Order: sequence, then structure tokens, then C-alpha cells
Amino acid sequence: MRKKRVLLFSEGFGTGHTGAAYALAEGIKLLNPDVQCRVIELGKFLNPTVAPWILSAYRKTVSSQPKLVGMMYKTQYHKSLNRLTKLALHRIFYTHASQVIEQLKPDLIVCTHPIPAAVISRLKRRGLDVPLYTLITDYDAHGSWVNAEVNRYLVSTSRVKSILTGRGISPELVTVTGIPVHPKFWERTNKTQLRKELGLADIPTVLIMGGGWGLMFGKDIMNSLTARIDEIQLIFCMGSNNKRVAKMRNNPLLRHPNVKILGYSSEINKLMDASDLLITKPGGMTCTEGQAKGIPMLFYKAIPGQEEKNCQYFVELGLAEVLDSTVVEKWYTMLLREYAALEEQRKRRLAPDRHQPAHCAVTVLEMLGNPVSSSEFRSQRTQGRTEEAAIVT
Repeated sequence: MRKKRVLLFSEGFGTGHTGAAYALAEGIKLLNPDVQCRVIELGKFLNPTVAPWILSAYRKTVSSQPKLVGMMYKTQYHKSLNRLTKLALHRIFYTHASQVIEQLKPDLIVCTHPIPAAVISRLKRRGLDVPLYTLITDYDAHGSWVNAEVNRYLVSTSRVKSILTGRGISPELVTVTGIPVHPKFWERTNKTQLRKELGLADIPTVLIMGGGWGLMFGKDIMNSLTARIDEIQLIFCMGSNNKRVAKMRNNPLLRHPNVKILGYSSEINKLMDASDLLITKPGGMTCTEGQAKGIPMLFYKAIPGQEEKNCQYFVELGLAEVLDSTVVEKWYTMLLREYAALEEQRKRRLAPDRHQPAHCAVTVLEMLGNPVSSSEFRSQRTQGRTEEAAIVT
């Protein structure tokens, strides 16, 4: 019997969209190895010369003119991409998209970025007969995500569902699944053992993530972060910004045994488990990964638009605060004086009724006609907990 195939399309505008696609693919394959998944950044795949130039221009705009990005987000907030825009995208960048689909013959297409979702919607309007799911990777729903041809929307919260239904989308077409995270984030591992494995001191630890592009903090915040460097360990994870990493490593202020400066890391799950506090930009994926790990978060300089909405959601939920020097001092004091109480709070955040990071993968498999039995799902979670227990002992 032919195995079911899921094709996931994304774009590289930031790391969260593609990260969500890979997370969903890995979750599906873990829960049902008989389902084949393929993740493609569609524009880069079809136009490997032009796409990097566009992404570079976007990155520079986000870094140098965040207010412009926010203004564009807000002025277009209620608008879907029109047919002329979809036609232009198809002819300029996605001419061969239908050929990719024909070659891979998926049973289901999931888009984790508005642009491929719009392109596939246009193909469906012209006769493509493959179900299209749109996975919204933030805690808000910009109008560009909306297309009449979408068969199902997978969203982070009931609030996002309400936004979509307020735009005329039938409630039956919107499923609250949460944003998927990689199975590495489904369970916690022992903190003390991890710190030993990673070469870290077993003291209160703060993980500082500069975003996928390595965005950095101002002087006042850096002074606050390093104020108790003899008592609190700092792990800087600066993404792909190699120049920033080199500059930080040459900074005398950061030349201390309790400071680790990293570039891109594939072990963010371990770093979160080894840490007591996460300081980050409020990207949808990073926030969700932090929530899955139960780690308290401080948010730095949200980009106007979807990051502001992400920030608002997690602050209102009580899982995060907005970063400033006063907040840093407050958390440092708690880490040094109330460590046991903070650890207990973290465990409560991981209660089964609140901690369901596999939900999106389970939902997609059910809709694909390959439901995961409760015994199989429990087996996967039990395996993770058994591995954790083995580390503890």
C-alpha cells in the first residue's frame, strides 16, 4: 500500500516559518513513521539565485527600519493578497510550483508562510485537487494568511480562531492545534546532568537568544545582564550572525568563565532545559518552544506587528515579561533567593492539561486518515519520561 505523503511549504523570512514546518514533519514521522513528509522553502527551491537576495533585503529592512515593517503590517492587516499579486508571485517566482507538486504527489499540502499558501491557493483555483492546510505560525492572524481555497486553518489559540471567523471563515475550517514544536521539546531532561554534558556550571543560568539573525542588545541591557556575572551564568546564542559572535567574544566585559557565547545551535532544547530564564525576541516558534519547556521568558524589542501580538499574548498569560534593566534585576534576585520556588512553578507549567506540544501533529494525522491511537501516543510520551528518569538515576 502506498504511504501517505505530506508536503510542507515555507519561506525563509525569519527562521520560525520553516522551523514550524520541520517541527510538524518530525512530529508526524515520530507518531506515524509510515507517513512521508517533505519540507521545502518554495521560493528558494524554485529560484535559488533570486530568493536569497530578497531575503537579504527583508532582513536588512527588519533590522534597520522595524517601524516601517510595523506600518506595513498594520495597514495591510485586514487584507488578503489579491489575485493580481498572486499572479505576479506565480509568474516571477513560482512558475514551476505545480510541477513540484505533480512530481512529489502529496496527499496533503501544509503551508507555514502566507506566500506559498497564496500560490497553492491559486493553483487550487485552477484545478489542483490536493487539500491545503494553512498553519499560522504566530499568535495573531494577518489578512495575508487568508485564502478562499484553504481547506483547513491550523492556529495557535482560540483568539486567532476568532479573528479568522470574524473575517467570514467558517468555524468548522479552523482548528486550534497550537504551533508545533520539534519532538525534542516535548519532554524535559534533567538539568544538572545536562549542565555537566554541556560544560556549564551548576548555578542559576540565563539563556539569551538574539533571534535567528543574531539581533543584539543595547549597552544598558548588557550592563544589567552582566551585573551579577560571578553568581549567574549567561549563555548567549546569537544565531547566524557570525560577526556579532566574534565581536562579543572579543569584548572584555564578556570574558568570564560564567559566560558562553554561541552562534547557531541545534541544541536549543537542551539549552532551555539547562537554563532557568530565557531572554529572547518574541518570535512565534521561540515563544512556543519556551512554553513547551516551561521556562519563564523576558522579551526584548518586539518587531512591530506579529511579534508585538506574540509578546502581548504571553505577557497576558503570565508566562513572560517585557525586558528592561529593572526587570532583569528583579529576576536575578529571584534566581538567587527563590530558586526552589521558581523550579516548582516551572513544573506546574508542564502539567499535562497545559503542556500538549504534540497536538498539531496528532491533529494532522487524524485529518489525513492516519489517527494516532491513545496507546501509541502514551507510549511515545512514556518513552521520553523513561529516558529522563534514566538520566536522573
